[in-house]
Amino acid sequence: MTIQLTPEDEKLIQERLRTGAFQSVEEVIHRALVSLPVPEAPPKEPRKNLADFLMESPFAGAELDLERRKQYVRPIEL
Repeated sequence: MTIQLTPEDEKLIQERLRTGAFQSVEEVIHRALVSLPVPEAPPKEPRKNLADFLMESPFAGAELDLERRKQYVRPIEL
């Protein structure tokens, strides 16, 4: 991987190397990355039920009847 550093970042890395606390540029970058906090995942929105979803969708106002109908048994002739 190749990266380009700003002159300010390069200067900071060189200063860290001069102090003797780090042996290489890679070590400076690794330590910096490890010390960063792990970003939190955005909170998930609770799932909506079908009726709420349809009422907020382009189908809102289509006068959909979302009531469940009782199933009637059809007579079967044998």
